[in-house]
Amino acid sequence: MPDTFSFLDAFFIVVYLIVVLTIGFYSSRKNDEKFSDYFLAGRTLGWFAIGISVFAANISSEHFIGLAGAGSVSGLAVGQFELMAIFILIFFGWFLAPVMFRSGAATVPEFLERSLGVRIRKIFAVFSIANYFLTKILVSLFAAGLLFYNTFGLSFYASSILIVLITGLYSVIGGSVAVVRTQTFQGIMLIAGAVILSVAGYFAVGGFGELYTKLPADFFTMFKPISDKDYPWTGIVFGAPIIAFWYWCADQYIVQKTFSAKSSDDARKGSLLAAAFKILPIFILVLPGLYAAVLFPDQRGDTAYSAMINGSVLPFGLKGIVIAGLLAAIMSSLSSAFNSIAILFTNDYYRLKYPSANERKLVLVGRLSTTAAVIIAILLVPFVKLISSQLYLFLQSTQSFISPPITAVVLFGLFSKKMNSRTAIITLIATEAIGISRVVLEILDKNGVVLYPFLQWLLTVNFLHFSVFLFGLSVIMILILNAQTSSEANQFARQIRASFSESVAEIRYGFYEAFKLHRINTNVVLSAFILILIAGLWSIWS
Repeated sequence: MPDTFSFLDAFFIVVYLIVVLTIGFYSSRKNDEKFSDYFLAGRTLGWFAIGISVFAANISSEHFIGLAGAGSVSGLAVGQFELMAIFILIFFGWFLAPVMFRSGAATVPEFLERSLGVRIRKIFAVFSIANYFLTKILVSLFAAGLLFYNTFGLSFYASSILIVLITGLYSVIGGSVAVVRTQTFQGIMLIAGAVILSVAGYFAVGGFGELYTKLPADFFTMFKPISDKDYPWTGIVFGAPIIAFWYWCADQYIVQKTFSAKSSDDARKGSLLAAAFKILPIFILVLPGLYAAVLFPDQRGDTAYSAMINGSVLPFGLKGIVIAGLLAAIMSSLSSAFNSIAILFTNDYYRLKYPSANERKLVLVGRLSTTAAVIIAILLVPFVKLISSQLYLFLQSTQSFISPPITAVVLFGLFSKKMNSRTAIITLIATEAIGISRVVLEILDKNGVVLYPFLQWLLTVNFLHFSVFLFGLSVIMILILNAQTSSEANQFARQIRASFSESVAEIRYGFYEAFKLHRINTNVVLSAFILILIAGLWSIWS
């Protein structure tokens, strides 16, 4: 054990693991007979469980390592991704979450089948599964391996495999009930650990006054100029929401909690609670990167957060709690990925092929699918070092190349009466090929392959600007193809618009009642509070 760690720190880490495994195994009782119990927690989740489990699933090791690392290099601008996600989550909570809950679907691909057909259901399922291994599991394992190597000197691969095995154990046995219940605890742990380190860093630096004097002024500017290579304001305003819509509104990894809600109001309120939680990363994950830039200037980048833990910022005992919080973030994200892969394969492939399969058999297939996902994750561990050293930037840039076509197809699938399966498939094939080509070019360039001048220039286009281009291209293709389609091709869009009208009426009524002091609509108040807080942050750090 390193000199910076005590037996008290180790004690807290062991206690955390014991509590998580106890919750996971206890939750697995009588959970092997019904499809909805194993995959959707019996559709009994309340709003708090939804909100904190969504946040816990979202915040993984790449956020701790990556947000702090980006903050230590570029300042607060990276926090804009978190703020843009809040707008999309509020939109999702008010307009999409109730629709998805009432649909009775178990997965996003099944929900999209209502408007785009069964072929899109299968395509979305296989794409999602492949994406989870690339942008969820692989990136989380890279960050976990980096953290434990820098902190404990443990083998990069051994630590990753151990975390996968522990998380996979209760995910396989307990299903979504175990995942959600452990995530509720893990969400509290990761927030507690991150808050402790952020507060300790604040006092170690000497407060914001010292921070402002020791770092460049542009570290505190959230809207960077268009010429900024990483976070141009045009990319943040127009590109980041495109990525966020796919992630928060069309990704099974996140939306599965909505399908598991016990009511449409719980689905909405849980999403709004998750939006409120998303304000925290700026203060508990990005700011520690700025503290590290002052306290450990030679450790900027993805080693910044590890430097904060290993240094003298935290007293003995508290380091163990912070590490437990990081473990919670890693394990909660991995368990969500495993559970999402299992339900996508079982519901959108096996169940379609064998519609007469009983629920007990579907649960067995789910467990086998989860086990397979764990094994594949272990086999992927040797490839983790292919990940970029700018971890969070790598994650966002990769998503920016694959998400715009999906966002365009989903939006038109929900709202356009002319959208059909043929249009969606042609658009996805054409534009995803361009996005994936950009990913391949970056990998080739990173490995020293000499590219043609045009291809080299293409790599200089900011990833957020590229996402705007891909989205625009996808929209143009859809409009052209839709022009050849009957206006009655998508009947489901009519139901969606009717549901949206109901939500708009509820918002108006809520504001009217609040203004008259007749009745307070907590959903309206929470949404307004979040938006006012974001406006305040932008006014301070503009």
